[in-house]
Amino acid sequence: MKNARNRWMLAINSAVMVGIPTLLFLAFSHPATSQDLGSCFMVTPSGRTISLGKLCGVTPPDNGVFRVPIKRRIGKTPVIDVTFNQQQTFEMILDTGASSTLITLKMAATLQLRPTGKINAQIADGTVVQFLTSQIKDISVGGAVANNIEVAIAPKSSIGLLGHDFFDNYDIKILEKEVEFRQR
Repeated sequence: MKNARNRWMLAINSAVMVGIPTLLFLAFSHPATSQDLGSCFMVTPSGRTISLGKLCGVTPPDNGVFRVPIKRRIGKTPVIDVTFNQQQTFEMILDTGASSTLITLKMAATLQLRPTGKINAQIADGTVVQFLTSQIKDISVGGAVANNIEVAIAPKSSIGLLGHDFFDNYDIKILEKEVEFRQR
Protein backbone atom coordinates (compact mmCIF):
# COMPACT_ATOMS: atom_id res chain seq x y z
CA MET A 1 0.00 0.00 0.00
CA LYS A 2 2.79 2.41 0.89
CA ASN A 3 4.60 1.74 -2.41
CA ALA A 4 1.41 2.35 -4.38
CA ARG A 5 0.87 5.65 -2.54
CA ASN A 6 4.49 6.66 -3.19
CA ARG A 7 4.12 5.88 -6.92
CA TRP A 8 0.87 7.87 -6.94
CA MET A 9 2.54 10.86 -5.29
CA LEU A 10 5.48 10.55 -7.69
CA ALA A 11 3.05 10.60 -10.63
CA ILE A 12 1.34 13.72 -9.28
CA ASN A 13 4.63 15.47 -8.50
CA SER A 14 5.98 14.62 -11.96
CA ALA A 15 2.83 15.91 -13.61
CA VAL A 16 2.92 19.12 -11.59
CA MET A 17 6.59 19.68 -12.45
CA VAL A 18 5.95 19.20 -16.18
CA GLY A 19 2.62 21.00 -16.30
CA ILE A 20 -1.04 20.35 -16.83
CA PRO A 21 -0.72 18.93 -20.38
CA THR A 22 1.05 15.90 -18.90
CA LEU A 23 -1.70 15.55 -16.31
CA LEU A 24 -4.36 15.76 -19.01
CA PHE A 25 -2.48 13.19 -21.06
CA LEU A 26 -2.64 10.88 -18.06
CA ALA A 27 -6.32 11.64 -17.74
CA PHE A 28 -7.07 10.55 -21.29
CA SER A 29 -4.57 7.72 -21.60
CA HIS A 30 -6.69 5.05 -19.89
CA PRO A 31 -9.94 3.70 -21.38
CA ALA A 32 -13.17 4.40 -19.53
CA THR A 33 -14.26 1.76 -17.05
CA SER A 34 -17.74 0.58 -16.14
CA GLN A 35 -17.68 3.40 -13.60
CA ASP A 36 -17.57 5.89 -16.48
CA LEU A 37 -16.59 9.32 -15.23
CA GLY A 38 -16.76 10.98 -18.63
CA SER A 39 -13.69 11.86 -20.63
CA CYS A 40 -11.77 13.62 -17.87
CA PHE A 41 -10.32 11.20 -15.33
CA MET A 42 -7.10 9.50 -14.36
CA VAL A 43 -6.17 6.11 -13.01
CA THR A 44 -3.76 5.79 -10.10
CA PRO A 45 -0.94 3.21 -10.19
CA SER A 46 -3.09 1.04 -7.91
CA GLY A 47 -5.89 1.08 -10.52
CA ARG A 48 -8.22 3.51 -8.73
CA THR A 49 -10.14 5.81 -11.12
CA ILE A 50 -10.39 9.45 -10.08
CA SER A 51 -12.63 12.04 -11.72
CA LEU A 52 -10.94 15.25 -12.86
CA GLY A 53 -14.24 16.80 -13.93
CA LYS A 54 -13.82 19.97 -11.90
CA LEU A 55 -10.31 20.49 -13.28
CA CYS A 56 -11.55 20.01 -16.85
CA GLY A 57 -14.71 22.07 -16.31
CA VAL A 58 -16.96 19.07 -16.93
CA THR A 59 -19.55 17.75 -14.52
CA PRO A 60 -21.03 14.45 -15.67
CA PRO A 61 -24.81 14.11 -15.45
CA ASP A 62 -26.18 12.00 -12.63
CA ASN A 63 -29.72 10.67 -12.30
CA GLY A 64 -31.42 13.17 -14.61
CA VAL A 65 -29.31 16.13 -13.55
CA PHE A 66 -27.66 18.10 -16.35
CA ARG A 67 -25.18 20.91 -15.69
CA VAL A 68 -24.06 23.47 -18.25
CA PRO A 69 -21.51 26.24 -17.87
CA ILE A 70 -22.61 29.86 -17.81
CA LYS A 71 -20.64 31.51 -20.62
CA ARG A 72 -21.32 35.06 -19.45
CA ARG A 73 -24.15 37.13 -18.03
CA ILE A 74 -26.24 39.91 -19.48
CA GLY A 75 -27.16 41.98 -16.48
CA LYS A 76 -27.30 39.17 -13.95
CA THR A 77 -29.05 36.72 -16.27
CA PRO A 78 -27.07 33.66 -17.46
CA VAL A 79 -26.13 33.11 -21.09
CA ILE A 80 -25.66 29.45 -22.05
CA ASP A 81 -25.07 27.42 -25.22
CA VAL A 82 -28.23 25.91 -26.71
CA THR A 83 -28.26 23.38 -29.57
CA PHE A 84 -31.05 23.18 -32.15
CA ASN A 85 -31.86 20.06 -34.16
CA GLN A 86 -28.60 18.47 -33.00
CA GLN A 87 -26.63 20.66 -35.40
CA GLN A 88 -26.45 24.38 -34.61
CA THR A 89 -25.41 25.88 -31.27
CA PHE A 90 -26.20 29.46 -30.26
CA GLU A 91 -25.71 31.53 -27.13
CA MET A 92 -29.05 32.25 -25.48
CA ILE A 93 -30.29 33.94 -22.35
CA LEU A 94 -31.84 31.53 -19.84
CA ASP A 95 -35.01 33.53 -19.18
CA THR A 96 -36.97 32.09 -16.25
CA GLY A 97 -39.61 34.79 -16.85
CA ALA A 98 -40.29 33.85 -20.48
CA SER A 99 -43.10 31.40 -21.15
CA SER A 100 -41.85 30.67 -24.68
CA THR A 101 -38.52 30.37 -26.44
CA LEU A 102 -37.63 33.26 -28.71
CA ILE A 103 -34.98 33.08 -31.42
CA THR A 104 -33.43 35.81 -33.52
CA LEU A 105 -34.05 36.30 -37.22
CA LYS A 106 -30.42 35.36 -37.87
CA MET A 107 -30.85 32.09 -35.90
CA ALA A 108 -34.00 31.28 -37.92
CA ALA A 109 -32.10 31.89 -41.18
CA THR A 110 -29.17 29.71 -40.07
CA LEU A 111 -31.60 26.92 -39.13
CA GLN A 112 -33.44 27.45 -42.47
CA LEU A 113 -36.76 27.83 -40.68
CA ARG A 114 -39.89 28.97 -42.48
CA PRO A 115 -42.62 30.76 -40.53
CA THR A 116 -45.57 28.49 -39.74
CA GLY A 117 -47.76 30.88 -37.79
CA LYS A 118 -48.05 34.03 -35.69
CA ILE A 119 -48.34 34.64 -31.98
CA ASN A 120 -49.19 37.68 -29.87
CA ALA A 121 -46.96 37.98 -26.83
CA GLN A 122 -46.77 40.41 -23.97
CA ILE A 123 -43.19 41.55 -23.44
CA ALA A 124 -41.55 42.70 -20.19
CA ASP A 125 -42.77 46.32 -20.43
CA GLY A 126 -46.40 45.16 -20.92
CA THR A 127 -46.57 45.88 -24.65
CA VAL A 128 -48.23 43.23 -26.83
CA VAL A 129 -46.11 42.33 -29.87
CA GLN A 130 -46.80 39.96 -32.75
CA PHE A 131 -44.07 37.44 -33.70
CA LEU A 132 -43.81 34.92 -36.51
CA THR A 133 -43.42 31.35 -35.24
CA SER A 134 -41.79 28.17 -36.48
CA GLN A 135 -41.40 24.60 -35.29
CA ILE A 136 -38.09 23.18 -33.97
CA LYS A 137 -37.59 19.41 -33.94
CA ASP A 138 -35.45 19.47 -30.79
CA ILE A 139 -33.65 21.85 -28.48
CA SER A 140 -30.92 20.59 -26.14
CA VAL A 141 -28.79 22.01 -23.36
CA GLY A 142 -26.23 19.58 -22.03
CA GLY A 143 -28.25 16.38 -21.82
CA ALA A 144 -31.59 18.13 -21.24
CA VAL A 145 -33.82 17.92 -24.33
CA ALA A 146 -37.24 19.18 -25.41
CA ASN A 147 -38.89 18.05 -28.64
CA ASN A 148 -41.28 19.73 -31.07
CA ILE A 149 -41.11 23.25 -29.69
CA GLU A 150 -42.83 26.19 -31.35
CA VAL A 151 -40.49 29.17 -31.19
CA ALA A 152 -41.16 32.84 -31.73
CA ILE A 153 -38.90 34.67 -34.19
CA ALA A 154 -37.89 38.17 -33.09
CA PRO A 155 -36.73 40.31 -36.02
CA LYS A 156 -34.99 42.95 -33.87
CA SER A 157 -33.41 40.83 -31.13
CA SER A 158 -29.65 40.22 -31.04
CA ILE A 159 -29.82 37.17 -28.74
CA GLY A 160 -32.45 34.48 -28.16
CA LEU A 161 -34.33 33.67 -24.96
CA LEU A 162 -34.71 30.10 -23.70
CA GLY A 163 -38.12 29.94 -22.03
CA HIS A 164 -40.39 27.66 -20.01
CA ASP A 165 -41.51 25.68 -23.04
CA PHE A 166 -37.99 24.20 -23.02
CA PHE A 167 -37.35 23.69 -19.30
CA ASP A 168 -40.90 23.11 -18.08
CA ASN A 169 -40.08 19.48 -17.15
CA TYR A 170 -36.95 20.48 -15.22
CA ASP A 171 -36.24 22.19 -11.93
CA ILE A 172 -33.58 24.82 -12.53
CA LYS A 173 -30.83 25.86 -10.17
CA ILE A 174 -28.69 28.82 -11.21
CA LEU A 175 -25.27 28.57 -9.59
CA GLU A 176 -22.30 30.92 -9.82
CA LYS A 177 -20.68 29.27 -12.85
CA GLU A 178 -23.23 26.78 -14.12
CA VAL A 179 -26.92 26.06 -14.48
CA GLU A 180 -28.35 22.78 -13.26
CA PHE A 181 -31.38 21.20 -14.95
CA ARG A 182 -32.92 18.50 -12.74
CA GLN A 183 -35.50 16.27 -14.41
CA ARG A 184 -38.82 16.10 -12.53
